[in-house]
Amino acid sequence: MNIFDRYAPFVQDFIYQNNWESLRAIQVAAGDAVFHTDDNVLLSASTASGKTEAAFFPILTLFSEDMPKSVGAVYIGPLKALINDQFQRLNDLCREADIPVWHWHGDVAQSHKNKLLKNPSGILQITPESLEALLLRKHAYIARLFSDLRFIVIDEVHSLMRGDRGGQTLCLIERLSRMAGVNPRRIGLSATIGDLESTGEFLSSGTGRKTAIPRIETKGTKWRLSMEHFFIQGPQNADEKEVPGALQVLDRETDRAPSGADPGMGYIFAHTRGKKCLVFVNSREECEAVTTTLRQYCEANHEPDRFLIHHGNLSTSYRETAEAVMKDEDQYQTTVTTATLELGIDIGRLERAFQIDAPFTVSSFLQRMGRTGRRDLPPEMWFVMREEQPEPRAMLPVTIPWSLLQGIALVQLYVQERWVEPPKLDRLPYSLLYHQTMCTLASCGEMSAAALASRVLSLSCFRRISQEDYRLLLRHLLSIEHIQRTETGGLIVGLAGERQTNSYKFYAVFKENEEYTVRSRSQELGTIVTPPPPGEKIALAGHVWIVEEVDHKRHLVYCEQVKGKVPAYFGQCPGDINTRVLERMRDVLRETEGYPYLMKNAVVRLEQARSTAAGSGMTEEPLICLGGDMWCLFPWLGTYAFLALERFIKIKCAPHLALSSLDSSRPYFIQFKMKASREEFFRVLGEMAEQPLDPMELVYKGEVPMFEKYDEFLPPELVKKGFAYGILGIDEMKARIRSWETGR
Repeated sequence: MNIFDRYAPFVQDFIYQNNWESLRAIQVAAGDAVFHTDDNVLLSASTASGKTEAAFFPILTLFSEDMPKSVGAVYIGPLKALINDQFQRLNDLCREADIPVWHWHGDVAQSHKNKLLKNPSGILQITPESLEALLLRKHAYIARLFSDLRFIVIDEVHSLMRGDRGGQTLCLIERLSRMAGVNPRRIGLSATIGDLESTGEFLSSGTGRKTAIPRIETKGTKWRLSMEHFFIQGPQNADEKEVPGALQVLDRETDRAPSGADPGMGYIFAHTRGKKCLVFVNSREECEAVTTTLRQYCEANHEPDRFLIHHGNLSTSYRETAEAVMKDEDQYQTTVTTATLELGIDIGRLERAFQIDAPFTVSSFLQRMGRTGRRDLPPEMWFVMREEQPEPRAMLPVTIPWSLLQGIALVQLYVQERWVEPPKLDRLPYSLLYHQTMCTLASCGEMSAAALASRVLSLSCFRRISQEDYRLLLRHLLSIEHIQRTETGGLIVGLAGERQTNSYKFYAVFKENEEYTVRSRSQELGTIVTPPPPGEKIALAGHVWIVEEVDHKRHLVYCEQVKGKVPAYFGQCPGDINTRVLERMRDVLRETEGYPYLMKNAVVRLEQARSTAAGSGMTEEPLICLGGDMWCLFPWLGTYAFLALERFIKIKCAPHLALSSLDSSRPYFIQFKMKASREEFFRVLGEMAEQPLDPMELVYKGEVPMFEKYDEFLPPELVKKGFAYGILGIDEMKARIRSWETGR
């Protein structure tokens, strides 16, 4: 019997009604895995390939043959908007079979939730945060709600593979399964997974099952891809001249930007009129600035505003308005967005996406490209690379167009090698450990320390956490009254802890964007989000400042003005760049051939960069003298290993090299002054790298590097340890130093 014949009649009818002539390869593979094995299943295929239907066609068929006595399947989605979108799609599919579909998140009416509590059945769609709230606030209902739970479908599983949110999702699934006494099969869905095997292991954690990973051969998709470069001010590289081998503009201009417009912004403005587009940027701040600029161009041209905005700090109504307009086939507007529209929300027929500067990952590039090309159109992305024109006497590193190189590297890694970033699963999630400890106590009530440790540390996410580390955490939480002892010696949530667990913000493990006021002595400079630790630099009010103190309780940052440029600030997600990307950027400089998607300004700018690189030797010799005692190191390392190298040089090597004024532009280069010779530099680094190195030695004196949401409630020793052992790429750094030694 083929897979279509195995489907329930109402599923077959749905396929006929939608005029599908045949099942897609992923649907056949998923059906085979779900029907014929008891394994978990990981489905990886391109955007809009039918992954959701591939998972639910066989699940619903099995339900129609033996209806679950409770909620039978839970669908976990990373965004409320994605939940709402899938809710409509699943309702259409399930209506004929009388299988109810429920959705549960902060914007869903309580009456809808109450109906589910009274009659647990069908499919529940929920975000990780709402599932946390359900386990925490409706603890007594869990066994009845999920007593016959058979499947958990995790959509966009790649988005949960980095940071604490993925760990929280696994913890939630394991806690729910224990409470309900079930072991449901897990089905992961994603369009961009770099390491299928490790993702499969992650998906199966704690289940005792294997993960089936169907290998799906798909036809190649033709892209419409272009990449152009603009100087923000001054003449462009290829003004009024032809450049052999350069790609012509994919489409004629539909409008004219005002005279004097920023060339890159004007280019976007000119090619979006009368079209439905997305403009992706890499930060919330840039999203606001780009939207404002494009709207000003509308005003200058005396035309209606045709630009929308969408990012995580906007209210729900703003985001939903943008989503609704984009779905409306009769409206042709453009939305400027961050990663919030990167995931699979259906926003209708999009003609193209723009990407301002390079994203950080191949995965992000593919997700953003995949938002276009629906309804028989080819995927189409226009990269717009922007930089300030280097001054005539600028030093070597700032004359290199890093974003242009990064964009080319991301495209080439996928086009040539089908490479996507592997998941990073070796962190020490102490912030999440605090969160799950408090959640367990808040939902279960009084527990002995031994029972609490057994309950929490047995969650697969915490397999690297030692008993001693957990004792240290519990003693600290007792000291700050987040937990307290009862007269019988048990542990309960303390008064200070209740202030955390009683807040709706406690359900999430990712940081909300909270603003900090920045001051220098008595002067107030403005506000920033997520301040760096003391010793790092920030840019504000047209100057550069070094952070002296961060008062997390009062949300104040104290700093002093300094000279120099600000390095790219280290951040968890999504700002970490893999070493393979940096190495491919170096190869782009070494190569001589062109790339078919580069337009004329980009072709000329790349030629300039290659000439500069060849003349300086920076792709062959990692250490370049910029003149006198000023040096620049090009390590070609990803963010985590670069950060380790930067600290290693500053803390372990600088005293032996008379090295000073170290200034980084992560993860591209490090500048410093040095009295020693090039040979002495590599000798010292090599010798120090061969000595035993405790990663804790690379934490600055007095530094408590808080990056995760609940780090402030951890003992400082664990915050430092989590950073040193879970973030810093020590092994990769040492390997690169050894390669310098052997290459000399």
